[in-house]
Amino acid sequence: MLRRLGFPAGTCALALFDRDTGIKTHPSYKAAKSGDVEAALALVTDLAGDWLFLHEERFKPGAVFVAPHAKEASGDNAIPQTLSTVCATVFSGMVDEEIVQTDRVYHTGADAMERMASRATFEGVVKSEAEYVLVDDVTNLGGTLAELANYIQCHGGLIVGVIVLVNAGRSAALIPERKDVRLIKERFQNEFTEIFGIYPDALTANEARYLVGFRSVDAIRDRLAAARQEIDHRLRSKGLSRSGSFT
Repeated sequence: MLRRLGFPAGTCALALFDRDTGIKTHPSYKAAKSGDVEAALALVTDLAGDWLFLHEERFKPGAVFVAPHAKEASGDNAIPQTLSTVCATVFSGMVDEEIVQTDRVYHTGADAMERMASRATFEGVVKSEAEYVLVDDVTNLGGTLAELANYIQCHGGLIVGVIVLVNAGRSAALIPERKDVRLIKERFQNEFTEIFGIYPDALTANEARYLVGFRSVDAIRDRLAAARQEIDHRLRSKGLSRSGSFT
């Protein structure tokens, strides 16, 4: 799906940590990452319970909290969905159970271009005019959340906030600086969207900051081709194919 809509101006963004050490050292972390819902609840309430209540006035009652998750969540990271459930309780909202991620991007251990080469896709019913808050455990470039935001907005929903336990990106901002977007448009022109399937205005702050480091379209194409090879190598080393199935 073409990513044409970025985070709206004024989107409320909350992050507890700026590095993942705070959650990785929690005794329930490994079990939670492996799909243990009780462990995920222990981690979220221990680390974020009081913090969330400090912000309980940030969102109107009735907001819909949605986390990126696959159709079959068994064995997958239980933290995002658990965090969305806790958020819905704290903020008197609802948990979305309709929107699901339809692919596996395997971003753990990936560099910036590998993340951009493996974009998340979503399907499911979006409530028209409903206010959505996107929830995740960790974000780096912010691409997966940006894809989810685009999907929701293209189907009639409104994005009012983002809540993550860790924003590990170089910039804490969601929305790119105008100078970065302008430079990307001038330097790469229409070829940029042809290459990535993303409008420059729909980039995240960290994606845009990364991409302005490239001086030409050819440099981007070369790095993207190398990144795709690296993704294949990394997945094959784990016995996986690009589709996410075992080979």
